[in-house]
Amino acid sequence: MTDDTLSIQERLYPKLPCFGCGHGNPKGLKLRSYPADGHVSAAFTPWPEHDNGLGYLNGGIISTVLDCHSAAAVMLEAERRGWPPLPGAALAYVTAGLDVRYLRPAPLTETVELRAVVASATEAEMTVEVELVWDSKTRAAATALWKRWRPR
Repeated sequence: MTDDTLSIQERLYPKLPCFGCGHGNPKGLKLRSYPADGHVSAAFTPWPEHDNGLGYLNGGIISTVLDCHSAAAVMLEAERRGWPPLPGAALAYVTAGLDVRYLRPAPLTETVELRAVVASATEAEMTVEVELVWDSKTRAAATALWKRWRPR
């Protein structure tokens, strides 16, 4: 693969063991996010194990992919601005808050789209608006707050 075909996760943090976005976790979701026109985009296909018990995508999995997709937008923004991880930190930023709104059921058997936009960015913190979309309708949306990771 060339750098052009690598996802943000594969390029910027390829060994991270995060369940949602880490490609260093063999049992994880291995989310792949890419820069798009004015946002960061990803496709996610749920597994049968992600059932909420009613035949739809589980809310915890929705929260996970929204959080992890917002991470890709944050890490890309940090790279663009020259804000690398601080000494001793695996990532430049960590999630400080995730306000998720479930708007409509999300399908369990169809690929959904994730979209993220960095709404504000300072070196201390970033805010990302992120959504899960299927059939041209937002199924879930979140505001993610990310803070600079300062190992102690």
